[in-house]
Amino acid sequence: MLRRDQLRAAYITRKYSGVKGGAGDVEQSDVTVPTTLGTSLGTLEYLITVGIGSPAMTQTMLIDTGSDVSWVQCKPCSQCHTQADSLFDPSSSSTYSAFPCSSSACAQLRRSHQGNGCSSRSQCQYIVKYGDGSSGTGTYSSDKLVLGSSTVKNFQFGCSQSESGNLLKDQTDGLMGLGGGAQSLATQTAGTFGKAFSYCLPPTTGSPGFLTLGAATSGFVKTPMLRSSQVPAYYGVRLQAIRVGGKQLSIPTSVFSAGSIMDSGTIITRLPATAYSALSSAFKAGMKQYPPAQPMGIFDTCFDFSGQSSVSIPTVVLVFSGGVAVNLASDGIILGSCLAFAANSDDSSLGIIGNVQQRTLEVLYDVGGGAVGFKAGAC
Repeated sequence: MLRRDQLRAAYITRKYSGVKGGAGDVEQSDVTVPTTLGTSLGTLEYLITVGIGSPAMTQTMLIDTGSDVSWVQCKPCSQCHTQADSLFDPSSSSTYSAFPCSSSACAQLRRSHQGNGCSSRSQCQYIVKYGDGSSGTGTYSSDKLVLGSSTVKNFQFGCSQSESGNLLKDQTDGLMGLGGGAQSLATQTAGTFGKAFSYCLPPTTGSPGFLTLGAATSGFVKTPMLRSSQVPAYYGVRLQAIRVGGKQLSIPTSVFSAGSIMDSGTIITRLPATAYSALSSAFKAGMKQYPPAQPMGIFDTCFDFSGQSSVSIPTVVLVFSGGVAVNLASDGIILGSCLAFAANSDDSSLGIIGNVQQRTLEVLYDVGGGAVGFKAGAC
């Protein structure tokens, strides 16, 4: 499960060196849908359930702030994975339309380096490539999207007909892109819902979270949002310090100079090597009452909790630019019996704030205001 996460994080690190969308005409100025932890479908990423088409077909999709193009698996599919819901069938939707190669949407896709030529029927083809080396291709399309009580007309998405790599192991129906580029759901609906969205990622399958488009932007502690024209999908933040058990670690601020991105589609936070080493040492010092355990996969700071009815762990606070201190929930610090952070290979690589560390927080992406916000205990 975390092998893919490691590959994705490495890819984001390598890759990091406002266009009007086609969707619109929705019924209200904000909409909220539940988010759920995806363990029932074999993933530690987060899911939403939407309807696509007329009549609407239920689709369960990952939410990913590090991607722009949304997609679902479609009939006919030459190489697809098995999924929980029925495959989306474009031929049974009265509102489905494939974009012609001559369309502006297809031209925009090509500018984003996600175009994949033309089909024999002159339909626009897309390709999405992910950090773990997997990819998906198909027809770039539009249809009606049902989000909770709202309907979005002319929602642009990919109809996936062929996949490779780890995508073939997925059990979800597709992916909903929430990145900052032109094709994402957030950008396509910004004209209606406004340029802010937020979510809360629940710590367990038993508790629901939420995703809100058109989120209110007050009541959060906020840090500046950093954007790159090279990689418009990414929402950047500047991590400045880490506190463990109330004490700030002695990490030079220059260690964090490469910046970090907020990424709902990466599970485990990646820190600069120097910062991770300091965090791991301080955390071990605060966990002396528990015997150390063998490393597990990408985790090297693990503990033996056998025979313990309850576990007490030191607080971990991430401090962002502007002195914004974000106190992580215990569910955002430990995964299983290990410290749920990992190190980048060096200090010059882009850091990633993964979804485990975001658990229970309402995380605000105020694209219009140029800020990322945090609110504790939201789910």
